[in-house]
Amino acid sequence: MKHSWNKLSTMISGKRFLIKKIHIIEDDIDIEGNFDTPPLAQLTMEDQIFVAAFVKTHGSIKQMESIFGISYPTVKNRLNSIAGRLDILDIEIEIKEPVSTILDRLERGEIDTDQALKEIK
Repeated sequence: MKHSWNKLSTMISGKRFLIKKIHIIEDDIDIEGNFDTPPLAQLTMEDQIFVAAFVKTHGSIKQMESIFGISYPTVKNRLNSIAGRLDILDIEIEIKEPVSTILDRLERGEIDTDQALKEIK
């Protein structure tokens, strides 16, 4: 059963699908009905891998840059794009950027010292 999701993903080729039957192996029970897939499962395989890598790196954008060979803004844009497609929570969340990330941006020359100090406060 390992990696059966990959076979399913290939079969549906990114098309939306509905789950009609679920089998609980431990109890040998079948449940039939119309079940939507979870929001994360509705992402493309590439986006699922990106999210998994983000979780495995404990949210380190610096490591994501290294793993995927992309820039800080590209990582942020991709995460924002994925978040926009996940209809899990219907709330706005303001996340303050960690000081280390601000300092990384300063080091790369993406912001100047005044901007870095402003963002840290």
